[in-house]
Amino acid sequence: MPINSPRTAIILLLLVSFIWGSEFVLIDLAIELIPTHTFNAIRFLLAALSLTPLLWFNRSQLNGIRWQPLLGASALLGFLLFISFYTQTEGMHYTSVSNAGFITGLNVPLVPLLGFLLFRTRASIAVWAGVIIATTGLYLLTVGDKLEFNRGDSLVLVCAFGFAVHILLTGRFVNSLPVVPLSILQLLAVALYSTIGAVTSSDPAFYHPGSTPLSGYELATNPTVVSAALIAGVLGTGYAYWAQSACQQILESHKVALIFATEPVFACLAAWLFLNEKLGTIGLIGAGLIIAAMLISELGDRKRKVKLEPLDQTTSATE
Repeated sequence: MPINSPRTAIILLLLVSFIWGSEFVLIDLAIELIPTHTFNAIRFLLAALSLTPLLWFNRSQLNGIRWQPLLGASALLGFLLFISFYTQTEGMHYTSVSNAGFITGLNVPLVPLLGFLLFRTRASIAVWAGVIIATTGLYLLTVGDKLEFNRGDSLVLVCAFGFAVHILLTGRFVNSLPVVPLSILQLLAVALYSTIGAVTSSDPAFYHPGSTPLSGYELATNPTVVSAALIAGVLGTGYAYWAQSACQQILESHKVALIFATEPVFACLAAWLFLNEKLGTIGLIGAGLIIAAMLISELGDRKRKVKLEPLDQTTSATE
């Protein structure tokens, strides 16, 4: 099911940000019961399985499929996701949630910067203005006046680079590879990497060291773990990375990064609705700046048209 309208693509990606922002508390509760590698293995396996029905509706994508570049791209994208999710989770053992949220959000300025350094992709002044405003908003929303660096921040910074490179490479791969098989195979790759991590780790696979041992059956019937795995797997992972791949066929990578910057806005909204948490004045200003940045980037960049280069089958923007 191709995405033909930029407006539809923006709405689908905003829904992704909403899901990511809303699922954080549930995942955090599940990670207290089950090790990261094991949870991610289950999460990404469920995500891949949830997308398999799309193969029937996109049977044409399987005709003349080039397996070698598809498998290579899927393995690479899956590895980037595996590293990003793992370093983010491990980093949060040593740093604050606010620091992790801000540093992860640095993928917003990293996408256009790395896009220029790696692929010579140029972004307009409106996009750079949006990037600067969104980064400022992220800082105010997630950190405020409490920024203190510690050793976990370097791990989360690896996560930010991983997400940024993943967005950039996805933007290039989706123009020459079928979206649905690419989405499914990269999710299966993350599940495989996570399984290897769980099996080879010196820690138990199904419970944290020092805690009460749990069997696979006990975890499979635990409401918190099951609901977190299903919601994060089907919606926060399966739908999310299909939507990203499909929408990046018509949206530039830096715009996708700006849309994803709204995730902490939705996280604060969910905390207000379900946990009765209050957002202070600085946080409200930060949320407003993020929304304004997305609008500035989109409205100020409309005169740039996306065209397809015949030589390398990648998109570029021209005046």
